[in-house]
Amino acid sequence: MESGHLQETDAAYRVYLYVFYLCAAVMAAGAAYGAYATTIEWLENGTYVMGEVVHNTTIPFENFARVSTWLFFSAVVGWYCVSRIGWKKTAGGKITGTRMALLQLMLVGFAIITLYEVLYNFAVLNAQIAAGVADGAVPDIDRLSVAYPDPDRPWNLVFATKIFLAGFIISAHALYLSTKPRKELD
Repeated sequence: MESGHLQETDAAYRVYLYVFYLCAAVMAAGAAYGAYATTIEWLENGTYVMGEVVHNTTIPFENFARVSTWLFFSAVVGWYCVSRIGWKKTAGGKITGTRMALLQLMLVGFAIITLYEVLYNFAVLNAQIAAGVADGAVPDIDRLSVAYPDPDRPWNLVFATKIFLAGFIISAHALYLSTKPRKELD
């Protein structure tokens, strides 16, 4: 029987699985580094900017990809791999009725919130760049932050935009998958 759905015996299944493991390792390493470096910054200075150390660290060499870019990339690619290899967990009517409706409403909420955050952070980033240029100097874009939602713990704007964009892509894709006709298990 020829199925159009990815099966555990397919070679592509192993590719998606190994890429997911690689993405999970990248996300775990990036998050661990961010937590460690932010803790060190907090202990030394008594303050930190959320995501700044992750955004301003480049890997594997100077002027290459930033840790925040690796986190963004691995989150989106890892999610896609999970959606390809994990389809049997939701196929065949396993999530139906009230549970599916609640899941879809939750996904709509996540998509709306993360889209708002992307637009908000991008607008604030553009406004700060424009204000800096109006004052006669282009600001260091990678160090711009906003003291929101907590003035004592500001967010790096580029980091926040990337992370919330990844969240929007993932939640919008999950919503799309939840509204598609269900695949059959056989």
